Amino acid sequence: MSKAKKKPTILITNDDGITAPGIRNLIEAVKDLGNLVVVAPDKAQSGMGHAITIGHPLRMNKMDLFEGIEAWQVSGTPVDCVKLAVDKILHGKPDLCLSGVNHGANHSINVIYSGTMSAAMEASIESIPSIGFSLADYSYEADFTASKFYIRKIVNSLLVQKKLDKHLLLNVNIPSISQELIKGVKICRQAYAKYEEDFEERKDPNGKRYFWLTGAFKNFDKGKDTDVWALENNYVSIVP
Repeated sequence: MSKAKKKPTILITNDDGITAPGIRNLIEAVKDLGNLVVVAPDKAQSGMGHAITIGHPLRMNKMDLFEGIEAWQVSGTPVDCVKLAVDKILHGKPDLCLSGVNHGANHSINVIYSGTMSAAMEASIESIPSIGFSLADYSYEADFTASKFYIRKIVNSLLVQKKLDKHLLLNVNIPSISQELIKGVKICRQAYAKYEEDFEERKDPNGKRYFWLTGAFKNFDKGKDTDVWALENNYVSIVP
């Protein structure tokens, strides 16, 4: 009789914090596909990019948030979470790292600023195949039904492969529409787009001025093979 195939170890992280609905939905989508270990920030870390903590202590606390799944919250950035997971929690490298589900799209230029994608990128640098997942909806009440379906489909398709490229890094964005309206999945390139930013000047209750970053997203890339086009046309985009 052949031995049962050992379940892969899957590291789960994010940048919205360990209590965010996105990470819970990611866990629900893949919880039976491997042995999950969750290591995520103790608070929202959106826009942190590839930042690491230097000059301040990092703290880890074990949490009982997800039934039957080992989970740790970390006082640092998403990249700190990956580094600590490999060095101090797993004492080695997992078979796969999944980051997300981010609340809000991480297409085009957003990849540069995204803590979600930087966590996945750090894992890829460490020779761990990785995927970052994002839903194009910033609301904490967002519907993750379609996200869970496509996350499971994508992760399952990777796990059945005999050997993954150890530096695999995928950026997956899911449109904020009902599952039946999604046309399918497209492998895309990253669009050339950016934010035209403005710092709005305001005053606090003491009359002292401060600045609040505002701006509008501008897509300069009219190609029909980009992540922005795919999302606007109801496709799940995958950018390697």
